Amino acid sequence: MKLWVDADACPKVVKEILYRAAERERVELILVANRPLAVPRSLFIRSRTVEAGLDVADRAILGWIEPGDLVVTADVPLATEVVERGATALHPRGELYTAENVRQQLSLRDFMTDLRGAGVQTGGPPAFDQRDRQAFANQLDRLLAQRRR
Repeated sequence: MKLWVDADACPKVVKEILYRAAERERVELILVANRPLAVPRSLFIRSRTVEAGLDVADRAILGWIEPGDLVVTADVPLATEVVERGATALHPRGELYTAENVRQQLSLRDFMTDLRGAGVQTGGPPAFDQRDRQAFANQLDRLLAQRRR
């Protein structure tokens, strides 16, 4: 299992949780972004820089992942493709995307996009808080524990 991060919009606190987990579990962590990222010096942690552009990092991640890998992303279309390819997708707020819920998430996302396109003010997501951080850490620990079995 490799851990992949759609890193351009990933909260710093989530990256820090992932850095500690990669070291503790001795699992490869790759952060993908369209700009160079500073990552801790480690045998297990690295970053890959891709070209700037719409969905370039998403396409790169999809080209590199293998079944059984874990991708951390808030991008629902990316999560949908990750799940369809046999990998696991985890939202930075701790929600696990599954074959059962990812299509519903994609439909909701598309609906909200249509509303915004029609001029409806939908607001953004709430601020990332301690509960989100804890939910992510707990879900990541569960997924890594399954890997050890």
